[in-house]
Amino acid sequence: MFDQGRLHISAAAIALAAGMAQPAFAQSESQQAERATSQPPAEIIVTAQRREENLQDIPIAATALSGDNLDAKAVQSVEDLQYAAPSISITDQGLTQSVNIRGIGIASGSPAVANGVATYLDGVFQPPILTSSSFYDVASIEVLRGPQGTLVGSNSTGGAIFVNTVDPTTDRIKGYGKAHYGSYDSVGVEGAVNLPVSETFALRVAGLTRWRDSYYEDLGSFDNEPDSLDEQAVRLGAMWEPGALRVLGKVEWIDKNTGGYAYRPIAGTAFENARTDDIRELTYNAPTLNHERAINASLELNYTLDSDIVLRSITGYTNKRINNLYDSDGALAPSATQVQDQFVRERQWTQEINIISPTDGDFNWIVGGYYQKNKIDVIIQSRTGDFVADPTDIVNYQDKLTLGAFAQMGYFLTPALELQLGARYSHYSVDSTGSVTIGSEGPVFGPNGLVVADLAGDHEDGRATGKVALNWTVNDDNLIYVFAARGYKPGGANNATSEFGPETVWDYEIGWKANLFDNHIRTQVGGFYMDYSDFQFDAIDPVTGQSGVVNIANATIKGLEVQAQAVFGGFSFDGGIAYVDSSLDPVTIVNSRALPSIGQLGPQCAAGTPSNPPVCFDYGPFLSVAGGGSNLFSPEWSYNAGAQYEFFLSDEASLTPRINYAFVGSRWTNLFYNPDLDLLDGRGLLSAMITLRYNDWMIEAYGTNLTDEEYVSGQSGNNEFYGAPREFGVRASVRF
Repeated sequence: MFDQGRLHISAAAIALAAGMAQPAFAQSESQQAERATSQPPAEIIVTAQRREENLQDIPIAATALSGDNLDAKAVQSVEDLQYAAPSISITDQGLTQSVNIRGIGIASGSPAVANGVATYLDGVFQPPILTSSSFYDVASIEVLRGPQGTLVGSNSTGGAIFVNTVDPTTDRIKGYGKAHYGSYDSVGVEGAVNLPVSETFALRVAGLTRWRDSYYEDLGSFDNEPDSLDEQAVRLGAMWEPGALRVLGKVEWIDKNTGGYAYRPIAGTAFENARTDDIRELTYNAPTLNHERAINASLELNYTLDSDIVLRSITGYTNKRINNLYDSDGALAPSATQVQDQFVRERQWTQEINIISPTDGDFNWIVGGYYQKNKIDVIIQSRTGDFVADPTDIVNYQDKLTLGAFAQMGYFLTPALELQLGARYSHYSVDSTGSVTIGSEGPVFGPNGLVVADLAGDHEDGRATGKVALNWTVNDDNLIYVFAARGYKPGGANNATSEFGPETVWDYEIGWKANLFDNHIRTQVGGFYMDYSDFQFDAIDPVTGQSGVVNIANATIKGLEVQAQAVFGGFSFDGGIAYVDSSLDPVTIVNSRALPSIGQLGPQCAAGTPSNPPVCFDYGPFLSVAGGGSNLFSPEWSYNAGAQYEFFLSDEASLTPRINYAFVGSRWTNLFYNPDLDLLDGRGLLSAMITLRYNDWMIEAYGTNLTDEEYVSGQSGNNEFYGAPREFGVRASVRF
């Protein structure tokens, strides 16, 4: 484990350096005064609307972070964005992370369910698995709140996240190198180099490698190391720009091992006696594994016509694979051993075409088309107890197709008032095959086992979405906007006889963006009311006896969001706060926690037939009314704030202490709203760092979760996950 004494030594060294530099500090007082009066917050440029635009000038509720801000805000992966942007919550569910914005996103681990918050990497939509890889060589991250039904399309009922990595350039050889060492023997090295091959062609190579010991001790005989880290990633980018044509291609390889997921039985469930008093102690009696691999590739073509109209094409391919081994119950009792071997693979091909007008006239527009093909393979084998000849085999193969056509236009009714209209039509279809089989190769049901559920099915739907907005530029420092927007997420099939419908949402918003105090403070304020229909949620499907997806009729969501950034000389501040109030309609579903724990129960018995698992089971006595409360994964309050002061030691050196605090309120994870089982308590996390810069060199001492908050970060079935403990470290970097 990391020796905290080293941190004290490093901090003392920085303080000593500051003291030795006092004469230089005195000599630069006039320069500090000049900085104090002349330096506003840096412009925030976003590209989510297919153009490079200032965040203050567009009618969207959004948070944008530059790549340089990620370390300062302690953002290392998608999960950390909930501590840097209001209204976003990310709940750990093992294989997937439930990303929700304003309580809308994904509340299901089923491969049949689409994202509700679309995540893009360099313009390419990302499937929901493997969202936990670390950020490196990032140019910017944009978090858009509310449905983005025009330009993003059918997977953005909650919002969208755009991760943009650094592009190659032809100006010069440049890059960076970074290394860190911290608690739990955390070691990491990353870097990038930009290589201009000619005046029109450039390459950029970036890479990352990280290791960390587990936060947990496994008390079982297998001595697993779940939630450790062994991660490598490499990205190669190439850019060719001979004139009006710009070609940009990127290929990335990711390999990540964590030793398995770390979880414990929830208090009040069947195996709660396996828990110790220490959340960092696990009670597994089976081997665990989590190995994730991914290939991400994108090719963007931009051609600018003489009229300044841009023709844009972006082609994407992803291939993501995960192997998992679980001790499903997290318990040491031999008779209760539940082992699950899981393989998930998702391949995706995407193509988007845009025609983009210039913006120097009264009328501007974008038209485009979209194609997406997904192939998903899920293979799961579960075994209970020592009777290994009685496994449960689940196989599910899905082919999904998404098509879209869209257009957005803006017209200035007056020099200050713009009317904006957007429309999109999305078409979706899915075909699936698969089955649930028990007892294969066993003496009871023979070599082929007993098929207890047929997972074959198909589904098709489509919806029109879009936006109408009025944007009033009051003056150079103030923008006021109002709009109504509609978003949509497709439905799917649980099996041949059970389908679930799409989700839709209408969003009504008003917002104000302002530059105050001679542009030293920038604010973004917005209020919203959302009418949300057919919320998709996991529940037992009595037709098959397997977990499926059902729709809840309606929900309403309303709230307020405020963000601000300020710079006054060496002092800077940033923060945001959100209030979200939601209400779901009631629904009648099977209470899966009340079902007997005897393995596969089978489909619903015919009327008058008694239960005979696994041939059939009567689910009638276990139907209960759920819902009727707030939306799932939706904290009522969330806020974050960060402040720093840069002391200029000389023209070449500075010392900057920074502190961050983020709070994410409590949220429900299950429609039965059991406060002992289904409520994730809110938590507030404190982090700090102190940075010494000298020209292009930098050394930082940092600490995260400084109060060592112990909190539940998510749930899956009857198990719960936990957030990271307090960590300290030192990071050094250089730019060239």
